[in-house]
Amino acid sequence: MALSDGQNFVTLRQVVDDFIITMDSDDYTSNTSDVAIRNIALRGVREFGFDVSSRVRSLKRTVDTSNNTITLPEDYVDLVKLGVVGADGVIHVLGQNKNINYSQRIVQVDTSDPLDGIVDSDTESKSVSEDGPLNIDANTILNREPSKSSSTGSDSGDAGYYVFQNYLYQGGLGRMYGVGGGHMRGQYRVNLDQNRIEIDTESGISEVVIEYVADEARSTNPVIHVYAEEALRCFLYYKLCERKSTVPANEKARARAEYYNERRKAKARLGNFTKEEALKTIRKNFKQAPKY
Repeated sequence: MALSDGQNFVTLRQVVDDFIITMDSDDYTSNTSDVAIRNIALRGVREFGFDVSSRVRSLKRTVDTSNNTITLPEDYVDLVKLGVVGADGVIHVLGQNKNINYSQRIVQVDTSDPLDGIVDSDTESKSVSEDGPLNIDANTILNREPSKSSSTGSDSGDAGYYVFQNYLYQGGLGRMYGVGGGHMRGQYRVNLDQNRIEIDTESGISEVVIEYVADEARSTNPVIHVYAEEALRCFLYYKLCERKSTVPANEKARARAEYYNERRKAKARLGNFTKEEALKTIRKNFKQAPKY
């Protein structure tokens, strides 16, 4: 993260330095290394980013035309929206379709065992990954490759098996009412297994805008909102006391209560919902399709 953030953010380095400066020799957290304090502070920034002060970033990503996918950013945590920017400067969102295929198939399996599934005709040996922490047979995973083609024996293109049939005008007029819904520029599906997003192959999209919750702990210079600054200090003290057996139980309980109280206040300040926003939400119009 660059240092161009406004005054509403403070750097993690500043919070850690302030915490170290205010420690006295008789504090429960004294004699704690700077490395340990920074490590716990990074954990706190990450936890706050999940529940309190999420950093939503927006990136333009080029679609890989070979497989119609985009790679997720390195600091990706969760998706907010995905779409394309129109000439009006507005993001036209893509609709999520959980039926987009991103299947894989097993390659280089043992041809002597028909129960193993797909057989690679070029080899008769089983290829497995040996990079895991426990290199035992029970933990081996067969190599896989993307296989997004149609399934063998599938019947595609016929939508009649799920479309409502009526008996007016020979059963054809109006029978597509209610299918699909919405006005989307395309469709997508998040593929966390392969760290990418699958784009609808018929959308013709070459560049998309992705807005996502970022992992602030992975930034070059992590920052935190001033509303959550005091809560992060309380998080540091609470976690440092929690790890020490010499700290009394009542002090640990007090530190925990203080942290959750500051966290509650920070979340309330950052997540305020105004009267104007409520009225705007209530007055939104929705579109309906005509029914014959």
